[in-house]
Amino acid sequence: MLRLLFWIVLIAAAIWLWRKFKGASSAPNSPREQDAPPMVRCAHCGVHLPRDRALALEQQWYCSQAHLEQGPGTRDR
Repeated sequence: MLRLLFWIVLIAAAIWLWRKFKGASSAPNSPREQDAPPMVRCAHCGVHLPRDRALALEQQWYCSQAHLEQGPGTRDR
């Protein structure tokens, strides 16, 4: 019985250590969020899109030429 408890504790400790060290090495991969482009909201439909793909008119952003021509949508949504 004592041997069984010893092996259970040993295996649990090994799993805990493996997860601890595996999690520490994957932490440097998380700065991907800093590489994300800034997003803007379409003034007509509310869709979010990267700022470099959006069209701007009078400090408002639009997702397409059609929405740019239609102007800002209603704010009731």
